[in-house]
Amino acid sequence: MTRSLLPRPSLSVLLLLSLAAHAGAPVAAVRVTFDRDGIQSRQAHGVADRATGRAVTADDPVRVASISKLVVAIGVMRLVEAGTLDLDADVSDQLGWSLRNPAFPDTPITLRLLLSHRSSLTDAAGYYATPLDGQLKEILDDPRAWDGAHAPGTFFRYTNLNFPLVAAVMERATGERFDRLMQRLVLAPLKLDACYNWDTCSAAIAARAVVLYDADGTPVKDDNHGARPACSVVPARNGRCDLSVWKPGTNGATFSPQGGLRISADGLARIGRLLLGDGQVDGVRLLSAASVRTLTTPVWTWHAGNGVAYEEDGSTPGRAMICRYGLAVQTLATPGSDCGDDLFGDGVARVGHAGEAYGLLSGLWIDRAAGTGVAYFATGVGGSPPGRHSAFSAIEETLARGATAPAASE
Repeated sequence: MTRSLLPRPSLSVLLLLSLAAHAGAPVAAVRVTFDRDGIQSRQAHGVADRATGRAVTADDPVRVASISKLVVAIGVMRLVEAGTLDLDADVSDQLGWSLRNPAFPDTPITLRLLLSHRSSLTDAAGYYATPLDGQLKEILDDPRAWDGAHAPGTFFRYTNLNFPLVAAVMERATGERFDRLMQRLVLAPLKLDACYNWDTCSAAIAARAVVLYDADGTPVKDDNHGARPACSVVPARNGRCDLSVWKPGTNGATFSPQGGLRISADGLARIGRLLLGDGQVDGVRLLSAASVRTLTTPVWTWHAGNGVAYEEDGSTPGRAMICRYGLAVQTLATPGSDCGDDLFGDGVARVGHAGEAYGLLSGLWIDRAAGTGVAYFATGVGGSPPGRHSAFSAIEETLARGATAPAASE
C-alpha cells in the first residue's frame, strides 16, 4: 500500500510511532499550522505539568529557546525604522565602552554582525549567568569570549552572547528595561501575552507555564507551581532579586534575550503571520516590507572554512545544520549534499528559527511563496535520535512535516 492511501495520522500517533524504537515519547508536544489569514490547525499531546497532570494546549506559554532571537530582531528593526538604531554603526558608541576583538582592534562590531553571528564572539566565557548586579563587560574582558583567528564579519559562529549585547544596545538607546521595551515594541502591539522571563507576563498566563524536563524527567525550567516565580532572573551577588538595581545597558543578559521568551505556539504563529504579511498582521503594521526582507535575506551561506555550521553546545551533527543565516533568521534547504538543513525534506527554502534548550525542541518556519507556516515545540526530548533526511532530530522532522509517517510504518 502506498503512503498516499493511508489515513492522515494524528500528531500523537506520529510522535509515538517516530519514537517507538527509542526511549520515551515527549512529555508535551504542540503543533500549529497557519497562513496569512489565521491559524489553520492545532494539535496538542501530553501534559504541560506532570505534577498536576494538566493537559498542554496551543495557548500555554513555553520557553521557546532560540526563537527568542528572531523576536528580538523584530524589535531591533522597529528601532532602526524609528531612526533610534543603525544596523551598521559601531555599537561601542551606544554601549559607552569599546567592544573590540583584541586580535582585531581596528575592526568595529555592529548590530548587523551581532544579529547574524559574525561578530567574532564566542560563548566560551559564558553568557547567561551574569548576576543581576553584574556587568556584561566583565565577560568581554575574558580572552575566551573572542575568536582570535577570525576578524568580525569574516566568519559565522552561532553565539548566544551576541544577543545580551544587542539587548544592552537597545537599552542604552532607549533608556528602557529590555523586557518592557520588547513589550512596547513587539508583544503588546501584536496582542501577545508573552514575556522575556516572567515579570511582564500576566499572572493568568504565568499560571499556565509549560514545565521543561531533562532526560531523566526532572523539572529544570518553569516549574512555577501555578504562579509567577519569585525571581525570574539570575539573582544579585548577595542573593537578592531587586530589579531596581537595573541600569540601562549594564547587563543585557538579565532578561535572557537569547532564549528566555515565554510564548505559546499560537503566539509563535502570530509572529510567523507577521513575517508572511511582510510586516503586517491582522491590520497591525509593525514593520515595513523592506525591514522584513532585511531580516530574512541570508547574509551568510556556509561553505567549508567560512563558519561553524551548528551551535557549539557539546554535540556535533553529522552534517552542517545551519547553512544560511540572515539577521536572527535561518533559511532552510540550502542546496548541496554536504548541508543537512532540509528539515522538511522537500527542498523548500523556508525561513524562521529553531530552538533547543532544557529538554525542549522548538521551531517556527514559514514558506513565503506558499503563504503558509508551522510553529511547534516538544518537551522532555533531550537526546532525541537523529532525523532521517536532515541534521535535525527525528522529533523535529516529525513536528515540522506533521503528516509523514516514519520508516517503521512503511
